[in-house]
Amino acid sequence: MKPQTLTAELLELDALNAQRLIAPLCELLQDAVHGGASVGFHAPLDTERAQAFWEAVIDALAAGERRLWVILVGGQVAGSVQLEPCTKENGRQRGDIMKLLVHRQWRRRGFARALMEHAQNEARAMGLRTLVLDTEVGSAAEAVYQALGWQRVGEIPDYADLPDGSPVATAYYYLTLKALA
Repeated sequence: MKPQTLTAELLELDALNAQRLIAPLCELLQDAVHGGASVGFHAPLDTERAQAFWEAVIDALAAGERRLWVILVGGQVAGSVQLEPCTKENGRQRGDIMKLLVHRQWRRRGFARALMEHAQNEARAMGLRTLVLDTEVGSAAEAVYQALGWQRVGEIPDYADLPDGSPVATAYYYLTLKALA
């Protein structure tokens, strides 16, 4: 018998589809926190807090304030990334990349890069010229961002806590998007 081949599918979720996938989205966030990622939560992250986070994201999706892409593998959410365009009158040319998450089971397969490249292309198509993000100093994500051409601006010490409560610095990055040809 041949081993089953799983296909990865990258797709955008609207509010309705994000609500349908809230349980696997919660599991993805919990995996990130329990794996030590500094993504806004202390460990352990219970389902109630994870669900409250995703419900706020779903509200932002429904309001048209945010976009969410996921990679699905065999029905499991293997990764996600969010883009929030700036709504300020003088900042509509930029957007924030948020919560690039890849489940530990699915890392080192190019999913983070695929999600980021897709979000960057969508941002270009939306007319955005600049993207910004922040990430934990020394995280694996820094290598991904640098490989994609993001420019490190600097870091702020003691900016956030790791899931265990210990302080960590954050690094700020930006990417200037080139117009679509």
